[in-house]
Amino acid sequence: MTGKTIFALGASAAALAFANPASAKDCASLASLKVDGKVTSATLVPAGTFQQPAGPGLPPGVAATAYKDVPDFCRVQATLTPTKDSDIKVEVWLPASGWNGKFVAVGNGVWAGQLSYSAMADPLKRGYAVATTDTGHTGSGLDAKWAVGHPEKLVDFGYRAVHGMVVTGKAAIDAFYGRKPGKSYWDSCSTGGRQGLMEAYRYPADFDAISAKAPANPMTGLMVQSMWIGWATKSAPGAALSPPTMAMVHAAVIRQCDRNDGLADGLVEDPRHCGFDPASLQCKPGETAACLNPAQVDALHMIYGGVRDAQGKVILPGWPVGSEMQLALLVGGNEPFPVATSYFRELVYAGQPGWDWKVSDYGKEWADAKAYGAGMLDVPASGLAPFFARGGKLLMSHGWTDGLIPANNSVLFYTNLLKAIPGAQAQGQARLFMVPGMDHCGGGDGASTYDTLGTIDAWATSGKAPERIVATRTPSPNPNAPKLPPISRPLCPYPLIARYDGSGDANSEKSFACGRADSAGAASSGERG
Repeated sequence: MTGKTIFALGASAAALAFANPASAKDCASLASLKVDGKVTSATLVPAGTFQQPAGPGLPPGVAATAYKDVPDFCRVQATLTPTKDSDIKVEVWLPASGWNGKFVAVGNGVWAGQLSYSAMADPLKRGYAVATTDTGHTGSGLDAKWAVGHPEKLVDFGYRAVHGMVVTGKAAIDAFYGRKPGKSYWDSCSTGGRQGLMEAYRYPADFDAISAKAPANPMTGLMVQSMWIGWATKSAPGAALSPPTMAMVHAAVIRQCDRNDGLADGLVEDPRHCGFDPASLQCKPGETAACLNPAQVDALHMIYGGVRDAQGKVILPGWPVGSEMQLALLVGGNEPFPVATSYFRELVYAGQPGWDWKVSDYGKEWADAKAYGAGMLDVPASGLAPFFARGGKLLMSHGWTDGLIPANNSVLFYTNLLKAIPGAQAQGQARLFMVPGMDHCGGGDGASTYDTLGTIDAWATSGKAPERIVATRTPSPNPNAPKLPPISRPLCPYPLIARYDGSGDANSEKSFACGRADSAGAASSGERG
């Protein structure tokens, strides 16, 4: 038998091994996998039988899903203990057959505290091995009490747990399939977006491409921003902004800026060129309905204008105009978003009785927030050079109407990122796509469904950076949501916008071209689908 014949038979056997389903025995053998802790279970899950364990509920940024069409997979559960106070839960799902040779990791929402099962199903169905972690604690994700007296758990949340998950996932893949993944990707939103940036910053060799959607970064700054807008609506008598009031303001934004992209479709393509001023809605003498009092106008100026220190200097971005509908969730309570107040109350000021977010010096608050947590929680735009130097690809995206994380944060990070890396890397390895009408991680009135995983896979595989991503709007499953018709739109690399050609099907992305926007909202000619 010739060497070529032996090689051919070996190759055929290997191909057959990857094509055939793995046995329960093969999966069970992963129980002895060496990890930084212990594998607690390795079982083969038959197709369509997975039942998600009961949990505290889905946090913002993590979507629900069903598992009836999930194929057979090997489910590896592990607990990682890099420190004596660490208790990091990790799961790795390995397709029993049809593995595409690639690995995907998914992240969390807000303060994490649970495994993101729902984000694992789609990659698994597409042939990827996939992993998730709870980042080292259990909870709803809306408060930071779990970190009180547990500094190592905060480090686990900040960055250590995700890297441990990646190491565990790749080891399980190697043991199960007999080879390492050919490509490794990160694909997640919100806290998951920040985690992706953190991986690029601290562990640049972990991933070949990263999708960081609506990243909660810098996290310490976001905590301050979330408190600021809560304070803005309570800074003066009459400053409160109810959901109906925010809806009125949003309607005014649409009336003024909707046509700037050449089409009246209920969407603002680029709020930076809108020019809306809430003072235009201030009540005239004798007017009491469908208008704003002076305190409300001031509150909106504070929300749009950004966080100011005691000297009046803007130190953090505000929210774009157009984000009013989801912002109503953050400005209507007795306190600001609890994720933020918990960070200061439980951690930064450690229960100090004198702390009061209503009378705070927000310049000092930001300084204290950074001093306590920036080293664990924040990713500097200047820190990703090693990731790009080894060929990494970064896809950022953010909805312009996100009311939980200001889209302006992503614009600022990306702008500073481009200043910190060589032009060739900026051209071929980094992209930001802003999404008109998309709320936090999805939803809203715009076309907010698009394939981030497919985009980064094609980018990492071909080396060609995306110049256009097609997004769609499908009917909302929420029976109370407005009934909007299906549409498709191109997402354009920032700072380009999509502009209607004036004659084609207004519901089709093929009728829009990507071009630059001027201060009046017009766009120059550019690429068309």
